[in-house]
Amino acid sequence: MRILFISSTRIGDAVLSTALLDHLLRQYPTARFTIACGAVAEGVFARMPRRDRTITLVKKPYGRHWLGLWRQVAFTWWDLVVDLRASALAFLVPTARRFIARGGRHPGHRLGHLAALLRIDPPPRPVAWFAAEDSARAAALVPPGLPFIVLGPSANWNDKVWPASRFVALFEALTGRGGAMPGASCVVLAGPGAQERALAAPVLAAIPGAIDGVGALTLPECAALLARAALFVGNDSGLMHLAAAAGAPTIGLFGPTPASEYGPVGPRAVAVLADGPPGAAPMDALPVEKVEAAIARLLVPA
Repeated sequence: MRILFISSTRIGDAVLSTALLDHLLRQYPTARFTIACGAVAEGVFARMPRRDRTITLVKKPYGRHWLGLWRQVAFTWWDLVVDLRASALAFLVPTARRFIARGGRHPGHRLGHLAALLRIDPPPRPVAWFAAEDSARAAALVPPGLPFIVLGPSANWNDKVWPASRFVALFEALTGRGGAMPGASCVVLAGPGAQERALAAPVLAAIPGAIDGVGALTLPECAALLARAALFVGNDSGLMHLAAAAGAPTIGLFGPTPASEYGPVGPRAVAVLADGPPGAAPMDALPVEKVEAAIARLLVPA
């Protein structure tokens, strides 16, 4: 059985789409998968079981990237095509069944929209795939031992960024005398590139001994590291979604983006909202004390 799965260009949406893929892996235990996604999201699927190939889409003028994808998939018979990009391509390839997402924004969480596409109720959770070599690379950066807190101070646009000084103040409150996680070490994660480095730099500079993971790990290696984390705190980003999918206790920080649509989903994951209109509040309206209180609730043993 062959399945063509067209996912997102963005890391966060790609992570959410793993919920559907995990469902399909279990529903069709002999199926083989071809994934189409954006280049930055490729690592989300790198360790996926029964993946034959990943086709990366690089945006081109006049939608010519879709023509390039069509040329690679149009001459294969597919038993199932799932298109989360609401493109016309799924109508132009031979398949026994096709499921095509609707374009535009819709109320409710994105994961619920994805699950409804395949008529799955309740929605399954996203997953994070990684291999033994990814765990080894993560262990080389952060050796096993004392618990560690991962901070994710970056995001794809500045309005989603919680002030660096508040990440520092939160870490000091959590790890100081009377804090919820005394003695925990700090790992700062972010993606590659100058913008990510600039957002992480003030946090790294202010926390003595903080481990610099900016651009240091692939997405599967990040997942392996996050699976061992005692806590993740970060802005609304792909890394936040990956942390939740990996099973880390996850605090997602939200202001001008709607947590009702893109809050983290995992076994222990919550969104903390800045004070103000939901989906329109500035990040500096999110006090450290509110985040610390959410962490205290999250870390209460079940």
